[in-house]
Amino acid sequence: MTQHSRDTPQFYLTAPSPCPYLAGKEERKVFTHLVGDRAPGLNDLLTHGGFRRSQSIAYRPACETCRACVSVRVVADDFVPTRSMRRVEQRNADIVGEMRSAVPSSEQYSVFRAYLDSRHRDGGMADMTVLDYAMMVEDSHVETRMVEYRLKNPSSTSRNGPLIAVALTDILSDGLSMVYSFFEPEEEARSLGTLMILDHIARAKEMKLPYVYLGYWVRGSRKMDYKSRYLPQERLMSQGWVRAEL
Repeated sequence: MTQHSRDTPQFYLTAPSPCPYLAGKEERKVFTHLVGDRAPGLNDLLTHGGFRRSQSIAYRPACETCRACVSVRVVADDFVPTRSMRRVEQRNADIVGEMRSAVPSSEQYSVFRAYLDSRHRDGGMADMTVLDYAMMVEDSHVETRMVEYRLKNPSSTSRNGPLIAVALTDILSDGLSMVYSFFEPEEEARSLGTLMILDHIARAKEMKLPYVYLGYWVRGSRKMDYKSRYLPQERLMSQGWVRAEL
């Protein structure tokens, strides 16, 4: 019988299920557990190999006939925002972001619940309770932070205003990995998803980290195609990470 060290990660394959990004396709994932003292280093290694984290699980697509999901990371120091991105920053000059410990709050869950009900009512996370949300935030064996975005208070002596967006983010050895983000749906016109990515790129520069990991870019998927706009970026191909300028 083959003996496995407790420190050796074991990988598992999910059964086929409908693809959430491309109609008519099925997806499978390979995954492993991220637990214990070795979790941070393993998360770094697996992220470089195209995995993503969800709570204490690292996963990546393992579809038999499709390679549409491509891991992308923005090259922070070389990034130049487009004209429309600069307009988003100007439009949100009244918002301040604060990176803090990954601690869930009822205020966060209120925004999270409104976001799901408005944009992902039929998605896999639609039934998440406040306890499920707390688990999503707290069940991490790696260095994880929350970035809260609030309206600035006109009075510099007062605390900032209401929470309107949140990003759950891992700090890796070479970058920031955006695990999940959400925002107040009534503020959709502000393009808060774009703002949060731009803010993470700026934070990565300040922290001397070369990359911002955005997860999977899926050509042809309206949900995921936006990620190709943040250039230059590197995409994980069969030959390794390949720089893309266009």
